[in-house]
Amino acid sequence: MPLLEESSLPRDCTQTVPVVIIGNGPSGICLSYLLSGYTPYLDPMAVHPNPILFRKLQEAKQLPITEQDLEFLCEGLEGRSGNPVAVLFDTLLHPNADLGFEFPSVLQWRLEKKHHIPHLVLGKATPGGAWHAMEGSMLTISLGIWMELPGVNYRDLTPGKRRSVSNDRATPDEISSYYKNYVKLMGLQKNFVDNTYVTSVQKLHRSHEKSDTHVPFSLFAENVVLATGASDSPARLGVEGEDLPYVFHSVHDLGVAVSCHSNLNSSSDPVLVVGAGLSAADAVLCALNHRVSVLHAFRKRADDPGLIFKQLPKTLYPEYHRVYHMMCSQVYPASPVANPTAPSPSLFPDYTSFPEHCVLSFQPDMHCVMRGSNGVLRVFKVSMVLVLIGTYPNLFFLKEQGQHLGLDPSRPISCRQNPVDINPYTFECNADPGLFAMGPLVGDNFVRFLKGGALGIASCLIMCQYVNVIRSLDGVCFTSCCYKCCQLPCYL
Repeated sequence: MPLLEESSLPRDCTQTVPVVIIGNGPSGICLSYLLSGYTPYLDPMAVHPNPILFRKLQEAKQLPITEQDLEFLCEGLEGRSGNPVAVLFDTLLHPNADLGFEFPSVLQWRLEKKHHIPHLVLGKATPGGAWHAMEGSMLTISLGIWMELPGVNYRDLTPGKRRSVSNDRATPDEISSYYKNYVKLMGLQKNFVDNTYVTSVQKLHRSHEKSDTHVPFSLFAENVVLATGASDSPARLGVEGEDLPYVFHSVHDLGVAVSCHSNLNSSSDPVLVVGAGLSAADAVLCALNHRVSVLHAFRKRADDPGLIFKQLPKTLYPEYHRVYHMMCSQVYPASPVANPTAPSPSLFPDYTSFPEHCVLSFQPDMHCVMRGSNGVLRVFKVSMVLVLIGTYPNLFFLKEQGQHLGLDPSRPISCRQNPVDINPYTFECNADPGLFAMGPLVGDNFVRFLKGGALGIASCLIMCQYVNVIRSLDGVCFTSCCYKCCQLPCYL
């Protein structure tokens, strides 16, 4: 299935680049690093704690990792990612990290011009992607060192900010600053086109037909990498009043409200937070830190084993367990509200949870209607609503939002339920050769593992480059297709 309607690419087009990467977050940055010629080898002084993997690495130690058989290296490895190359790259960068060790990387990086592949990275803002838009005071789930990219130690760029040996988490401000500085330190700026908004991606076939070549803001690429992340489109409840001006879908909006608007304070009506994930917990913490009372509604039971809080160690994530404790202990009573238009005396002063509740509507007078598991309707006046029930990737520039790329082409792309269907070792989309996907689009939601996509894609492109050189030397002629990426600059 084509990406958009196929059309012809003029023979004399000179604007073709080998690779265009859509998205300038950590996925795009890491791939740009490898395509710029930075090449991973086994460090001759290193010993990997996995003896089987170490033996495999030694057998081809003269070759860079990108030119070795990744499938062979991945055999037998287990980790917290469903993508085998992500597990491989992670164990090379952070050996035995899941066991609590902080061993040094076994890789040695060399800058080699022969491995440089020209490319462009297109992003809607400055390098760092969605990290620039996150609420700046919360802490990351992953440790700071797991957020770093190859070649630059995270702690070296954040001196004096390390909190403790057991809790080395970071703030979004620190991480976004690290990524922005990383691009400069590694000399990648020339590959990045910031403040650019991609509007369409089309697959084109070369032909001898004449065509209009004057397409404004267009690039032609032999390969396109989708590195857009998963936070562009917030999931919605789909209920009446969700578009009212007091209903928001981002923790960042709450941060702005408590910082800039005096009407949201300890004396204002409570903030309603909808959702039971970490973003919802971040919103609860942000509101409580500014002495704003919270109503917290979610569909699951408070003791549901599937809640994310049960997977987080208390010593590393005390603030999330504080929220979870309140979710379980400060529950609204089961009896209906006598006077729905007035603040209920049954509400706790700072936080009240509403397990097994769903929102029915938001009213223009800032009243919210909810229904509990017993069918009882409850109405509360609120000052602000945060609907934080997940996000979806925004692939509007692809035909039908890229739905044909998913494991199930009949359903929309979802990072958890329906990720992009890829070759597990090259990250090339099975439905569209020449189109690659990485990061959350293929199920790798943590920076620690999305770097594996960069390794797989770089390895594939480098090997394809060698194949094309051999074909040229043998006098073999072959036709190729390429993609047209139309984009518009964002004027901020």
